[in-house]
Amino acid sequence: MAEYFPTVKKIKFEGPDTRNPLSFKHYNPKEKVLGKPMAEHFRFAVSYWHTFKGLGQDPFGLPTMIRSYDVADVDQMMEKTMEAAFEFMSKLGVGYWCFHDSDVAPEGADIHESRARLDKVVKQAKKLQNDTGIKLLWGTCNLFSHRRFMSGAATNPDPAIFAYAGAKVKKALEVTKYLGGEGYTFWGGREGYETLLNTDMGRELDHLARFLHMAVDYKKQIKFKGQFYIEPKPKEPTKHQYDFDAASCHAFLLKYGLDKHLKLNLEANHCTLAGHSFLHELEYASANGILGSVDANRGDELLGWDTDQFPTNIYETTMAMYTILKMGGFTTGGLNFDAKIRRQSIDPQDLFHAHIGAMDAFARGLKGAAKMHKDGAFAKHLKQRYAGWDTAFGKKIESGKATFDDMEAYTLKNGEPQPKSGQQEYLENVLNEYIV
Repeated sequence: MAEYFPTVKKIKFEGPDTRNPLSFKHYNPKEKVLGKPMAEHFRFAVSYWHTFKGLGQDPFGLPTMIRSYDVADVDQMMEKTMEAAFEFMSKLGVGYWCFHDSDVAPEGADIHESRARLDKVVKQAKKLQNDTGIKLLWGTCNLFSHRRFMSGAATNPDPAIFAYAGAKVKKALEVTKYLGGEGYTFWGGREGYETLLNTDMGRELDHLARFLHMAVDYKKQIKFKGQFYIEPKPKEPTKHQYDFDAASCHAFLLKYGLDKHLKLNLEANHCTLAGHSFLHELEYASANGILGSVDANRGDELLGWDTDQFPTNIYETTMAMYTILKMGGFTTGGLNFDAKIRRQSIDPQDLFHAHIGAMDAFARGLKGAAKMHKDGAFAKHLKQRYAGWDTAFGKKIESGKATFDDMEAYTLKNGEPQPKSGQQEYLENVLNEYIV
């Protein structure tokens, strides 16, 4: 087997004083934090699409990167890319990977050729998983790149295309189960609209729900035990996508009785495109018991599209891990690096630098978050701020036993309430101490 990254050896933890750029300064997979190894806290995964199929192309330019595994012959390209992927992941030391069906096996002339290609490459992936111990975090299906899906897949106005999408997802679920995948993600890349002049929104939403119920039924039929996820994204490529943000996805799942079957796979860059912070979406999903997995990346605040940069903001990683710790850690999913190196970062070694930096950033974030969690600094403040709700009167309201008559009687007796400071500036200073 060829070596595709010959200049890089196994990435090791060398500590914060190392001068070796191809080493971890903070991520030590075996180091225990709050009684659990770092590797188990994160469950890091590498995305096949950006890391191995993203070659620097963007909306305004052709690919800039030359890779030895990107050859003209399709069968050879699939085999070499899969070999390169597992070499990379083994050297990086991650435990998981994620893929779309069309990443690992480009579509053929018809569905039969596409399936034959997929069957061939997943057998290779299965062997490489067994050889390396790397597992599949989740699989998914590309229902947005091909021209047939230009008007959506499950929300397409043509039932023939709805059916084609169903056939693709059926196969992708079978492949995910075959590879021992721990989950399956639905991302509605074109499940939305460009104009409401030609869109029956209510009918399209009904069709999307019907599609997901079919997937749930087939999951049971094939005895696939993995978790289903839906991934919110507000726009791009469509003007407005139905899976806009965590709240709209939650409402959709509740309306159609899917809330017991799907959790959310939140992507940081999608959160900001929806006009929210990454932390807001994490907190919403966590508060409603639907946070399942995370696509770890970041966007550029000055650009209005999905830039998918690697996450290196220590404030964001700290607060993200603080929320994840508060909910008890990942019970499904993990942190998948749905991120791509920049168009000018053309050396294969840049892939390692990007992942190392992101993994170190999350390791630093975990340590800060664990100390905040252990000290209870913010928990104490929250308890004090909401102390009134722990009184007999507050508990009566929360239990649903209080009425407006009770509100009136309480107010007439106690008079004007005295507001208390939220102490935002003080709390931001406290946060800085944990991060710095």
